[in-house]
Amino acid sequence: MKVEVGEEIPELVKHPTTRQLVQYAGAQGDFYEIHYDQAFAKSVALPGVILHGLLKAAFLGQLVTDWLGDRGTLKTFEVSYRGIDVPGRPYRCRGRVTRVDGGQVELEVWGEDPEGQRTTVGSAAVEIFSSPLRGAISKSDP
Repeated sequence: MKVEVGEEIPELVKHPTTRQLVQYAGAQGDFYEIHYDQAFAKSVALPGVILHGLLKAAFLGQLVTDWLGDRGTLKTFEVSYRGIDVPGRPYRCRGRVTRVDGGQVELEVWGEDPEGQRTTVGSAAVEIFSSPLRGAISKSDP
């Protein structure tokens, strides 16, 4: 499969809920009240509960790995948080290819709120295998 600079990767739209935030808090161990307690979140000048930054990073990681599939491997991934996202509103994950050097591919990734504001920005580097068998685990017969 040929990958070209400027190519956009298929977007991923997530629909986070407050319930998902509670589940994520339990799984990750981040019980800061701004992620599940509306009154507390508002008391610290937030519009209500907000998405965990690492949950938004996970959504963007899913964007990359869904696009990559089994034809390669994720090498590096990093994000920076630039805005607040809240449950009950779509979180749109997008990306594009910024560099191709053989099988080494760099991506720009970002998450947007419904108004199109980039609230999370980042980058990823992947290696795309030249052969579908490269990188595959094989078992030898005993």
